[in-house]
Amino acid sequence: MHAIPASVQTAARHGPIFVVLNSASGHKDTNEERQVVADVFNTAGRTFEFLQFDNPAGIAAVCARAVVLAKAAGGVVVAAGGDGTINAVAAAVLRSGCPFGVLPQGTFNYFGRANAIPQDTRAAAMALLGAQISPVTVGEVNGRVFLVNASLGLYPQLLEDREAWKQQFGRSRLVAFASSLASLFQARGQLRLEIELDGKTTALRTPTLFVGNNHLQLAQVGIQRDHADAVNRGALAGIAVRAKGTLALVGLLLRGMLGRLGSAENIDSFTFRKLKVSLRGNRRVKVATDGEVTWMTSPLVFQVADTPLLLLVPAPADRAEVA
Repeated sequence: MHAIPASVQTAARHGPIFVVLNSASGHKDTNEERQVVADVFNTAGRTFEFLQFDNPAGIAAVCARAVVLAKAAGGVVVAAGGDGTINAVAAAVLRSGCPFGVLPQGTFNYFGRANAIPQDTRAAAMALLGAQISPVTVGEVNGRVFLVNASLGLYPQLLEDREAWKQQFGRSRLVAFASSLASLFQARGQLRLEIELDGKTTALRTPTLFVGNNHLQLAQVGIQRDHADAVNRGALAGIAVRAKGTLALVGLLLRGMLGRLGSAENIDSFTFRKLKVSLRGNRRVKVATDGEVTWMTSPLVFQVADTPLLLLVPAPADRAEVA
């Protein structure tokens, strides 16, 4: 149990709010969203400031500035956007001692939904005003933060292909599914991994390794309930696919959509707090963290961060249904 300093509690309740806003996230007009948030905060008499970016290349600098301002003023840093934006802001806030809030505006919003944060912008902004601090687990892979999931192999490729489809056909769950299906028919081989867990090393061949840090996402695809529950209590969940061939991969995709992935014979799942993964024959590999793909050098160390995120979660009366 992590004790929350009184100064942080005061910041959460009364401090100025610094909103990092992704103007390119989701479907709604950014100016309209800004006005909704501003109306809520103005009505409540709460000081606030928007720090906006529209290019992913500029997000790190904006997040860093938000943290500096919040620390100096005894305030709160809030991420307004999808899971990728939330990830970037959370990475800057982690270990800063600042409270962290979320205004979900993306397509899937797994992090916000798992923490009962309303998906409607006005409701989410109102919920922030009376929110309570709840420490939440942060995952890291080679020092890079993930709040929802991290992966290597096929899954990062699916994400890159999905982004290309979104640029052409727009953002929707149907587009995401269609792009995933198309990617599976172009699946690119197997990874040869050595996994070190609890002092034991195991060789594994797999098209993809997935590490989950979101009990809602894991439960929805049908991963064992005890694994999802363990994630909710501060662990991470690893999922390794042993399927070979396109049809087997398509079958797993359909099982995941039906919430039955955990019952598949060619799926291995396990929980952990630290996992070392080495790639045979490769030093660099693409790794996805909360939807953002980057190159990393083997070995990869997945672990629970030593510090939780001081998340502002809605008070009971403001909580959305977790679904």
